[in-house]
Amino acid sequence: MTHSLPEGALPEGARPVPAAAPGTGAPSVAPGEGSLRLLRVTLPVANVALYLLWLGVGSFLLPIQVARITGTNDTAALSAASTIGAILATVGNPVFGQLSDRTRSRYGRRAPWILLCALLGALALVAQAQAASIAALGLSWGVVQFIMNGYQAALTAAMPDRVPASRYGTFSALVGLGVPLGTIVAALVIGGVPGAKFGRDGVIGGFGGRFAGENGYYLIAAIVVVAALFFTVLSPDRDARRLPRERFELKAFFGNFWVSPRQHPDFCWAFVSRLGVMLGYFVVLTYNMFLLADHIRIPQHDLLPTVGFLMIVNALCTVAASVLIGPLADRIGRVKPFVLASGVLAALALTLPMISPTEGGMLAYNIVGGMAFGAYLAVDMALITKVLPRTADAGKDMGVINIANAGPQILAPTVAGWVVAAGGYEALFPTAALVSLVGALVVLRVRGVR
Repeated sequence: MTHSLPEGALPEGARPVPAAAPGTGAPSVAPGEGSLRLLRVTLPVANVALYLLWLGVGSFLLPIQVARITGTNDTAALSAASTIGAILATVGNPVFGQLSDRTRSRYGRRAPWILLCALLGALALVAQAQAASIAALGLSWGVVQFIMNGYQAALTAAMPDRVPASRYGTFSALVGLGVPLGTIVAALVIGGVPGAKFGRDGVIGGFGGRFAGENGYYLIAAIVVVAALFFTVLSPDRDARRLPRERFELKAFFGNFWVSPRQHPDFCWAFVSRLGVMLGYFVVLTYNMFLLADHIRIPQHDLLPTVGFLMIVNALCTVAASVLIGPLADRIGRVKPFVLASGVLAALALTLPMISPTEGGMLAYNIVGGMAFGAYLAVDMALITKVLPRTADAGKDMGVINIANAGPQILAPTVAGWVVAAGGYEALFPTAALVSLVGALVVLRVRGVR
């Protein structure tokens, strides 16, 4: 079921259009070009702040804190801390998504949750900075992920809410920039980059390790709050007070999370595809720092700058591919070929460190893998938005599909731990390649999108 906005609720310059057909994901109101131009800036900025949190904490601060608490590169402790957080994240995304769908306020459905979750998430990050045990670290990281998945659920719903279908490829690419740009900021601020890689002395960024600890948490907390204000003030949501209200029933609330594979097969296949591609990505990313230290044998004093350098290389390649592929997908009106090609390329990239288990092999992997991931991010959101079951439930459905982001974070530490225990770090690469390839192939089962 779709709803039209009440008269007077349209933003300046917008024009009424017919309600979208169920499953199209198209918004029921076409925003003016001015609003879309501004959204091209505010939406990526808010997303960059989110992924600065996910990647800055997950790839840098969490492993650093685990090593400080345990005194070693304890993969089991890192797995435990990561898994607790990801489980709570899986719950948070669809719950907050459905709550935002039901919200009726003068500030819209999404903005109140973006601001509230940013503020609460910042406070939780400050608490996590003080964690002195693995149990406390895992619990606090879980609270952060639960809250910030409310921010993510409301933010990702902005695309089906406000963006016309003809612009999905472009906006999917812009949203996808959150991952690489968040990576670049995290790598430069927390890790730093070896200056020798660019013909300079010392380390570029890193600030002498000033943010490789508690200060890193405080900085990220502040950036998240500022980004939330930037988005909600400059790209305000539409007044939702006159939208139809549904009576709240607890049984119906939880029952609404179920999406029938029989009635909505494309949505379910898209979910499985994203789950596979993301799992292949996180299986390697979860143990990236320990892999470089214990398998590639990067010296301890070079470890953080090397991690930062490789992440920046990966991110720059991701940005280049994403910016190129998104508008191209809009122009030719097809997304599935790009999903399939990106999965195959990601699998090929993961063979490079197997052939050459050196820093050079990891550099080659990050170049090719970054391009593959950029191509995938450029069209992933476009694909997902086209197969949403109901536009009225966009927040909840985007929350459900985002489980395919959080789910791999739950599975990856366990899967990676088993793989390393059974076959060593070198076994991570073929495992991740296989999973990524299967995830990409599943997209062929999506029939309603070309």
